Amino acid sequence: MTDRSAYPVHLLQGPVMLDVQGTVLTDEERERLCDPLVGGVILFKRNFSDGEALQALTGEIHALREPPLVIAVDHEGGRVQRFRGSGFTALPSMRVIGSVWERDYLEALEFARCTGFVLAAELLAHGVDLSFTPVLDLDYGGSRVIGDRAFHRDPRTVARLAGALAAGMAEAGMGCVGKHFPGHGHVEADSHHEIPVDDRPFDAIWKDDLAPYRHRMSRQLSGVMPAHVIYREVDERPAGFSPFWLQDVLRKRIGFEGVIFSDDLTMEGASVAGDILARAKAAHAAGCDMVLVCNRPDLAADLLDRWVPESVPQSRARIEGLRPRPRHASDPFALELSPAYQQARRTLAEALAKAV
Repeated sequence: MTDRSAYPVHLLQGPVMLDVQGTVLTDEERERLCDPLVGGVILFKRNFSDGEALQALTGEIHALREPPLVIAVDHEGGRVQRFRGSGFTALPSMRVIGSVWERDYLEALEFARCTGFVLAAELLAHGVDLSFTPVLDLDYGGSRVIGDRAFHRDPRTVARLAGALAAGMAEAGMGCVGKHFPGHGHVEADSHHEIPVDDRPFDAIWKDDLAPYRHRMSRQLSGVMPAHVIYREVDERPAGFSPFWLQDVLRKRIGFEGVIFSDDLTMEGASVAGDILARAKAAHAAGCDMVLVCNRPDLAADLLDRWVPESVPQSRARIEGLRPRPRHASDPFALELSPAYQQARRTLAEALAKAV
């Protein structure tokens, strides 16, 4: 058995974000999460049984190290909501919010803000630091993986609604991560299982898909996650492995200063870079501050054994800046009594009822 009196381990956050298999940590996972290369943990549906167990899991993960690991989740709303029931409100898909914009843009902005506030407040109350949301992809109508996860086809509408959602999250004390840069909505293929290719020229992507990132809301983003999509007219490498997309466009032209996360390196869309070590090296060299390795503990172990990345102080500082600053209740019981939370839930329920 692990000697828990040895915790916390004092280590700066590393550039790798891993997952864990269940609702409680194993001794092997505790040891792995204390590897110097690890900086965060991403949770999935399998890590949730009820709110109390989730709190216990996040509490133990945070207690392992000082400063604590960043705990993140894909918790967008609609079909991508990892935690449901037992302390969590059913959140709408972003397309539902976008449909309200068509009849009343002020109501849609408030709908988005309240969604962001409830989303973040509930996660923070259960010990989760960060959600990989909002989706900034445009709804072109043909993507199998994006679909109703997108707010709208119009980039200005996406920017306004995503900005309102991010403002609600910030009101609760949580940062947000825009995805999937520069845009996954135009390709039909699902990068989890295929290698999508987008043949549009740079100017078309800059004008439409990149407009939300060029909007002032980009200053609200704590992080950006690039797509495992090849934009063949621009670069033969997927965006997440491309210095052109991440350094020339995102950092220099757009001026983004937050954390760049890779998408999951075990996805098929990342396979073009080689084995897990080659993928991590390529993503890091392209400009990713943190790389994700999900659902393959064997590959995670292999990467930790073999990767010796160069230390980048700027990346460490950016990752440290992800730490949340909860502004309301720090546990679910107190959150239920919060007037701001109660009002946001009422507004959310009323808007959702009118939208359906």
